[in-house]
Amino acid sequence: MQPDHEFAAELARQAGQRLLALRDSDLGPGELRTAGDRSSHEFLTGELARLRPGDCVLSEEGTDDPARLSADRVWIVDPLDGTREYGERGRTDWAVHVALWEQGQLTVGAVALPARDRVLSTAQPPGGPRPGHRPGAGGQPLRIVMSRTRAPAFLAPLAARLGAALVPVGSAGAKAAAVILGEADAYLHDGGQYEWDSAAPVAVAQAAGLHTCRLDGSKLVYNQASPWQPDILICPEALADVLLAAVSDVRPPATEQPPPRGARQYLPDDPEPSRCP
Repeated sequence: MQPDHEFAAELARQAGQRLLALRDSDLGPGELRTAGDRSSHEFLTGELARLRPGDCVLSEEGTDDPARLSADRVWIVDPLDGTREYGERGRTDWAVHVALWEQGQLTVGAVALPARDRVLSTAQPPGGPRPGHRPGAGGQPLRIVMSRTRAPAFLAPLAARLGAALVPVGSAGAKAAAVILGEADAYLHDGGQYEWDSAAPVAVAQAAGLHTCRLDGSKLVYNQASPWQPDILICPEALADVLLAAVSDVRPPATEQPPPRGARQYLPDDPEPSRCP
């Protein structure tokens, strides 16, 4: 059997190739987004069912099976992270996420950036910052990636306080990848995500030696009854305390309430839902 790290990377890569091929079709933006979500979901869940039949799966595009809560191994996947950007031909800031949670911990992760022909994974973690290296030193501003469409209100005062530059990027995976690859110094998000938005990026970031946590400094946890996650920080260890202190000073009181259940997009008549055996 192929090791899980390599398996996840290959699965994300193949799903990305399929999405690229579909993007070359003559589908309109809306049709392309719908087809991309479904096609990638069906491929990933089909391969997981075939090659890891004893494991549970939590996919953005599948119905949730609560049996995963008592499972030892759960694959957490986002078949198309950044559906909006995927539908805008020419954009590269979208991704495919494949992560494995085992007995309380993320152990495996792969983030494919298909339009950049890259796969970041725990199989071969990208080199992180040197110990003690502090991005933003030497007069260069910190580069903080933020959502193109849902930037947290506190980021502007945070950037002003730190003298940082805010860089809009598309999907969650693309933003995390920018930090992992050293193209940015930090990724902060507030206002909520789901586990599949961050599981694979967090697994890869941790393997690369980066700091990952919630904006109050607490640990990110996965395979919860509700997959909703309020906020996230990914950055080098040397920046974590500075950023968390600044966030505490400028961020309004956080809400822990997830959006209404209907806010999550489910595919009707899903032929291969998220499942446990």
